[in-house]
Amino acid sequence: MKVPLLDLKAQYQTIKHELWQAMEEVLESQHFILGPKVEALEEAVAPYCGCQYGVGVSSGTDALLIALMVKQIGPGQGVITVPYTFFSTAGSVYRLGATPFFVDIDPVTYNIDPRSIKNFVEAECNFDYAAGALLHKGSGIKIRAIIPVHLYGQCAEMDSIMELAKEYHLVVIEDGAQAIGAEYPFENHGSSSRAGSMGDFGCFSFFPSKNLGGFGDGGMVTTSDREMAEKLKIMRAHGSKPKYYHHLVGGNFRLDALQAAVLSVKFKYLDTWTDKRRQNAAYYNSLFQQSGLIEKGFIFPPKAIWESGSAINPQSAIPARHREPARSGEAGGRNPKFVGHIYNQYVIRAKRRDELRTYLREHGVGTEIYYPLPLHQQECFVELGYKAGDFPESEKAAAETLALPIYPELEPAQMEYVVARVSSFYAN
Repeated sequence: MKVPLLDLKAQYQTIKHELWQAMEEVLESQHFILGPKVEALEEAVAPYCGCQYGVGVSSGTDALLIALMVKQIGPGQGVITVPYTFFSTAGSVYRLGATPFFVDIDPVTYNIDPRSIKNFVEAECNFDYAAGALLHKGSGIKIRAIIPVHLYGQCAEMDSIMELAKEYHLVVIEDGAQAIGAEYPFENHGSSSRAGSMGDFGCFSFFPSKNLGGFGDGGMVTTSDREMAEKLKIMRAHGSKPKYYHHLVGGNFRLDALQAAVLSVKFKYLDTWTDKRRQNAAYYNSLFQQSGLIEKGFIFPPKAIWESGSAINPQSAIPARHREPARSGEAGGRNPKFVGHIYNQYVIRAKRRDELRTYLREHGVGTEIYYPLPLHQQECFVELGYKAGDFPESEKAAAETLALPIYPELEPAQMEYVVARVSSFYAN
């Protein structure tokens, strides 16, 4: 049996007619840059993410870049983030001349650990109360922002992060590239917030492999700050308003109308696809539990810490402080549409990970390693002064994690085959 890591052809066949019709409308209009199609997508995605404004941009990387630019984060300034993430998280900071300050991840969610942020601030920084600024002791660099990454489709611990950001006057730019529609239950609010709505900005990617993916690159920045939204729109068009009059230096970060048309068609199916990913994750979990691999310590499936109110992860399995009270007329607590983990990736920890991956490839199973070398060990960041051992949880995750196929069209028999092959590897 062949089980690819991702099968976009299967998705395409189900909505092929709608996609061609949408693209034909753009071709007939000959309006290819921004315009009505982009505006329609922005007006759909922003409220879906719990925000008032959405600004379509050219990629998820450019979403991070333009958010940093709008806040004028650059040389002599720093941003706290993690080394276990896709390159653009820290690369966007570095590209603007600012300094990424890495902290370690939580070993369960793989997201930024608020305790690591707090330890960094208390041990390596001073807060200048007169200036209202957090300063790095060793370099004097002013820490301006935190970029939490909602990795693999699960939100970081945003209540603690927002408290720290408020205390130290820090901008929060959520990297939600893999997490559109994911939710986080705020303990003190009794309700959930979606990725991209909790910080000052939310940054999303529409790369083809994402849950909402286009036919090329694309992205969006979400915010509920009207002034920032307007500035984002100016900055994405070279800082021009009106046309050819530049009060700011921006960039060419515009979203193509063809991409917006494709994404608008796919957006209608996003919740259905997300539900299917969650069902697939639940089936994987069940299969791995039955296999005995977990209790033997060979495999550790992902844990959806913030899930609740569903058959996938019942209320009783959630720590009390993360449970949401039942709403009127609901027996299970949270509405099933309010999801935590959206499973952009289904990532396991595996003993002898590299050997397992080779074995699975030989037996027709596609996998991927996200990410094999943490950013603090990348050659291009050597001048930051980090070394192996500085962030043990990030390094351990890089050495042990493996992504298995999780796309919505995956069949039960394919998942059974994947787990059977994993079992046979360890049996041998």
